[in-house]
Amino acid sequence: MRFATFDEESQHVSSQSSTPLHLRNFINGAYVDAADGRTAPVIDPATGEPFAEAAVSAAADIDAAFRAAGEAFEGGWRDSTPAERQIALNRFADAVDDRADDLVAAEVRNCGKPVQATKDEEIWQVTDALRFFAGAARTLEGKAAGEYMADHTSWIRREPLGVVGQITPWNYPMAMAAWKIGPALAAGDTIVLKPSDTTPASTLLLAEIAAEFFPPGVFNVVTGDRDTGRALVDHPAPRLISLTGSTRAGFEVAQAGSRDLKRLHLELGGKAPVIVFDDADVERAARGIAEAGYFNAGQDCTAATRVLAGAGIHDELAAALAEQAKNTTTGGPDRTDAAYGPLNNANQLARVSGFLDRVPGHASVLAGGAALDGPGYFFAPTVVAGLVQGDEMVTDEIFGPVITVQRFDDEDTAVAWANSVQYGLASSVWTRDHARALRVSRRLDFGCVWINTHIPIVAEMPHGGFKHSGYGKDLSLYSLEEYTRVKHVMSYIGKE
Repeated sequence: MRFATFDEESQHVSSQSSTPLHLRNFINGAYVDAADGRTAPVIDPATGEPFAEAAVSAAADIDAAFRAAGEAFEGGWRDSTPAERQIALNRFADAVDDRADDLVAAEVRNCGKPVQATKDEEIWQVTDALRFFAGAARTLEGKAAGEYMADHTSWIRREPLGVVGQITPWNYPMAMAAWKIGPALAAGDTIVLKPSDTTPASTLLLAEIAAEFFPPGVFNVVTGDRDTGRALVDHPAPRLISLTGSTRAGFEVAQAGSRDLKRLHLELGGKAPVIVFDDADVERAARGIAEAGYFNAGQDCTAATRVLAGAGIHDELAAALAEQAKNTTTGGPDRTDAAYGPLNNANQLARVSGFLDRVPGHASVLAGGAALDGPGYFFAPTVVAGLVQGDEMVTDEIFGPVITVQRFDDEDTAVAWANSVQYGLASSVWTRDHARALRVSRRLDFGCVWINTHIPIVAEMPHGGFKHSGYGKDLSLYSLEEYTRVKHVMSYIGKE
């Protein structure tokens, strides 16, 4: 397998052997070091060893990035037409396709994911989002112009917000970046984006590719740690902060953003209930749950990892899930048979392991249950049954390849237990009863409800949750609207 590195002279991606990468900020169309020269190691989760040094940005770097973004906005990007933005985004998407191998290599080094799964499941999500928002740039709507008061004509202008700040997570660095880049650029905004400190490589490469199609300063990337993120949120320039991350981070961003009345878009944690009724196809449900629970090592805020099983099929479903776990393989990037790779970092491995160390006595580990020996942050596909409402593993987000199973007796109980957690992002219902599926989907307090499936996402439909899962929407026209402001213009048209 060939990995990508950033050539410091040409600012392009080239292949080389084991030389550590030097990852720098991308500001105003060029790579630059942090002003104070600070760097931090970036770890390959598949080996547990550093593969790069990345800039640790401070206030001076954040200020430089926002200054570039502001100048690009005022210098012409705000006045670009929807058609011009569409053309640029489509050309960007085409270039992403052309550079797919380089992006996959960068993402694999970021995350340790299997190469083939990354090619098959993630590149198309990036280009699909960019192409959707390219088209969406030309479809913004508002109330019809008209005379809502005698002798006066009113109309609506939908305008870009200006400069926006964005923070992306480590579970899907490329895809989450595209979900934020697409609507912001389609709306006519300019961007300063901070990727996670553990996964900066693929986002920097996206910025490098984008620089061919967008003016300097339109899309800037700054790397660094939590203090870098705080500096981004605290800076006076951005009129919106968009965060995908933990609920803890969401609280912190909301508190900081409120001091300057910044608009916020927060896509936070999840604890998706998977309600399987007695009439469901158990084998089909088990396959679907395992695929949606173990994909990306369960590091997905919508992952199907909290199963509520009807009393009539509980034992059969738990056994079927255990069998699925035993037939699911985890491994490094070159393992073509691996369903998922490592957890992203040592802290996350310790967190997931801690949940298993604290399994209550009334529960049973039916499969897996421990980290794997050897290098990297690999954790076995796991099933824990016998859990009851209120157990830590039922209420708290594990964010790992751990599926929990609990028994319920009736529909009302299933819905009440499903809704009892602090999160409200995603859920699913498995049943052959159409009326029940519709009834339960209405009652579930989650931003997405799947029926007899779990985890498919399409760009045309919104993604976002309720309660401690945050607010605002990714994807769809609802997301594009998040990056715009509405202005009412009224003109006197009387004869005097």
